[in-house]
Formats: sequence, structure tokens, C-alpha cells
Amino acid sequence: MANIRDLKKDINYVLGEIIEMALDWEKANPDADKKATAAIIDEAITAFDSFSVRIYEKKIENKRAHYGAIVNDLENKGNELIAKLKAL
Repeated sequence: MANIRDLKKDINYVLGEIIEMALDWEKANPDADKKATAAIIDEAITAFDSFSVRIYEKKIENKRAHYGAIVNDLENKGNELIAKLKAL
């Protein structure tokens, strides 16, 4: 990780793309129930809020480990949400 600014950009990009994918799926399947995609979008927004809180924590003993954990959690959450989209 180069810096916190890049981490914030990565969070915005990953979760934003997942939301876009969900909206594109809704457009491609207009007759399908939209509750599943709405739940995925809500989960992505909740994850964004959670990552934002974690980035701005002040009392961190080991910053490298803290931000590394955020990167790993972002990757895991992104993969989880993409798997849910593929299952639709």
C-alpha cells in the first residue's frame, strides 16, 4: 500500500464497481426481482461506511498491520459481493 489516499480510492473503486455491476444486472433483467440486488447494494454501502470508519481511527499501534488488514478485508468483501452477484 502506497498511502492512505490510494487506499481510499481503492475502496471507492471496488465498491463502486460492485454497485455498478448490480445496477447493470437490474437493467439487463428488468423482469427479475430487485430485492437481491438491492440487498447487495446496501451491503456494499454498509461496507464502505465500515471501511471509512476504520481508515480514520486515530489510536492505532501498528499502522502497517492496521491498513494491511483493511486491504485484506476489502479484497474479501469484494470477492464475497461479486460471488453474490454471479449467483443471481
